[in-house]
Amino acid sequence: MFLPINHSDLEERNIEQLDFIIISGDAYIDHPSFGVAIISRKLEAHGYRVGIIAQPNINKKQDFKKLGTPRLGFLITAGNIDSMVNHYSVSKRRRKKDQYSPGGEAGLRPDYATIKYGINVRKIFPHTPIIIGGIEASLRRLAHYDYWSNEVRKSILIDAKADLLIYGMSELSMIEVADSLNSGIDVRDICFIKGTVFKAKEPSFIPDNAIELPTYDTLLESKKAYAESYMIQYNNTDYHTANPLVEKYNYHTIVQMPPNRPLTQFEMDQVYNLPYERTYHPIYKKLGHIPAINEVKFSIIANRGCYGGCSFCALTNHQGRVIQSRSKNSIIKEAKQIISEPDFKGYIHDVGGPTANFYDKACDKQLTKGVCQHKQCIGEEECSLLKITHKNYLSILRDLRDLEGVKKVFIRSGIRYDYLLHDEDDTFFKELVKHHISGQLKVAPEHISDNVLHYMNKPRQSVYNKFVDKYNTLNKHYDKNQFLVPYLMSSHPGSTLKDAIELAEYVRDLNYYPKQVQDFYPTPGTLATTMYYTGLDPRTMETVYVPKTRKEKAMQRALIQFKNPKNYQLVHDALIHANRPDLIGHHKLALIRPKRY
Repeated sequence: MFLPINHSDLEERNIEQLDFIIISGDAYIDHPSFGVAIISRKLEAHGYRVGIIAQPNINKKQDFKKLGTPRLGFLITAGNIDSMVNHYSVSKRRRKKDQYSPGGEAGLRPDYATIKYGINVRKIFPHTPIIIGGIEASLRRLAHYDYWSNEVRKSILIDAKADLLIYGMSELSMIEVADSLNSGIDVRDICFIKGTVFKAKEPSFIPDNAIELPTYDTLLESKKAYAESYMIQYNNTDYHTANPLVEKYNYHTIVQMPPNRPLTQFEMDQVYNLPYERTYHPIYKKLGHIPAINEVKFSIIANRGCYGGCSFCALTNHQGRVIQSRSKNSIIKEAKQIISEPDFKGYIHDVGGPTANFYDKACDKQLTKGVCQHKQCIGEEECSLLKITHKNYLSILRDLRDLEGVKKVFIRSGIRYDYLLHDEDDTFFKELVKHHISGQLKVAPEHISDNVLHYMNKPRQSVYNKFVDKYNTLNKHYDKNQFLVPYLMSSHPGSTLKDAIELAEYVRDLNYYPKQVQDFYPTPGTLATTMYYTGLDPRTMETVYVPKTRKEKAMQRALIQFKNPKNYQLVHDALIHANRPDLIGHHKLALIRPKRY
């Protein structure tokens, strides 16, 4: 049964008052790929009555009042992704579709949704606790550079008029907060729960071991201070080693408690074995299909967390670097649920997570001492302590393949090809090629210039080339006509026109012409976004080149797609500007032909 979404649902269930009301920027989808579903079902499992208000109109008070006043508080989230990323392309053009809305209709949630919802709830319910969470709140929990307004914004806790913020994957913290409220503790006195951010009522609320960050005013004045502040935050993301962080404003003192611990495998299994309906609410059958369900309906989340350390990814700040995995039994149980669904055609679309083949923890040391603050597990180089194995993950895939009713099990979430190569036992690589690719394997070298890869914290080009060679060899061995689709990124911090041309030449030599290229998108919470805003690499505090002008970003993007006639002028301008006219001509190494006058 879906959770209540209107007053008639409350009457039908004989509920006089809900304990919590979740307000979400997404349509209501009761599937474990969506944070609202997990949190609502987790609260329900702990005895709390929860209702959902999905995509309320901020201009209609009644939308926020239709479930009444919650006994314990409102829980507000922008949805599964940041509302600004959801709404705008990297060129800041408004997107025409919203995959998380009925019929893919855009405009059903506001910009800065967490803030807009919070302000509305505070006006309508001035005395009811407001708790914000989800990825938008999580990655904006302290002062942050906001690409869309091109300014450093305050902690979202302040702007959203909220009482408390829960960051990261918040099942444990949410239940602790719920139990505290239920015991009668005032929300403003909840200053002791890990994984939360709060406004300190008085100095005694600040933990003794807290690290004081530069003040908000200092961040506005100094990009160097911003980079230093970010690096302190970056080094305090592990539940074993992190300290509380304090950020002061003129009228507020914001305190970030250390992250909560990762879930145990038993707890992970509990989360994904909750009684989800596994689809969107029936109300949307009339309003329109929710596109976001398409890829995840027949997919299985096997793990969370990522120690890949890519500079442009915010997972370190949200899910953390410690891998949390489900048991084989739990995954098989979900697979059997999927098989029983009437529209299942025999294909499990994905078994993975942020990085599919990171199923086991990076090293045993993390269990007792946490992740290293100043060293990555993998990236430009792998750590000597890194445990490299695919045995447990492969065992799961084999059992899934053997289930009656399953024709194919695909892996569509990211594969770390460097980790794959580091495994001396190539059994998984062989079975990946033989059984788990649907015609093409998507991988993410992102770039091939070692200079850019350094700033991305990605493996060197030679590693990717080695992977490609082995992939092709295995495909030939198994008589498979399967392709590689490399994700490529333009305009990342550190990328000069010289680097972009180097990538274009690589694409030319590969005889691969990508239809889609991701221009670097400065989203909150990433190392690369800090580089973009400050022009500094926070790891070293050295200056880093950042392509920022619209013209240069367009040229770098066009170079990767130099075969597209629409890009001719941009490619021509880039080659002339970079003093590479040798790549204009009729010879086989030319990117474009000379102009016709």
